[in-house]
Amino acid sequence: MIRVNLLPHREIRRQRQQQHFFIMLGVVAALGAVIWAGVHTYLSNEFTTQQSRNQRLQSEIGKLDKQIEEINKLKEQTAALLARKQVVETLQGNRSEVVHLLDQLVRQLPDGVYFKAIKQTGNKVAISGFTQSQARVSTLMRNLESSAHLENPGLVEIKASQQGGMRTNEFMLNVNITRVTAVQKPAPKPVAGRGK
Repeated sequence: MIRVNLLPHREIRRQRQQQHFFIMLGVVAALGAVIWAGVHTYLSNEFTTQQSRNQRLQSEIGKLDKQIEEINKLKEQTAALLARKQVVETLQGNRSEVVHLLDQLVRQLPDGVYFKAIKQTGNKVAISGFTQSQARVSTLMRNLESSAHLENPGLVEIKASQQGGMRTNEFMLNVNITRVTAVQKPAPKPVAGRGK
């Protein structure tokens, strides 16, 4: 029988398998390095892109914050202008108020009553004066109540006093001015046409 020594053949085969293993290992390592480099580059680019987006968003947010501040300033200025306009409209609407007040006080003043001081605060008028009798103060209050421009007269006090050697009564009363609002203003009267 012929004896064949297979040991060198097995040794060669083992060396080939080892070479093949190291080649595959090198290929896998190289492929892994390429994949890692690709992923790293991709993620780095994405990170840089996201940073630039964030910076752009921050700059836009800063611009919007400035615009919001400007809008708030404009709103404050608008509110201040509207408040001034309201004051002017109120003054314009009530400019004849003093004329009506003085006219009504003179018209409603009964004989024997004399005013010492008149003070207006808002729509409230404080009146002080002298009268010959308490009944004349009651008449004055009734007259003020019937006025179209005055309302709610209220007597604060009445007391006896001496004026120029004469015995009189000193009084203080409050009355409110009737303010006509835009809804309450009467419509202008139509002008009567000429007859034929």
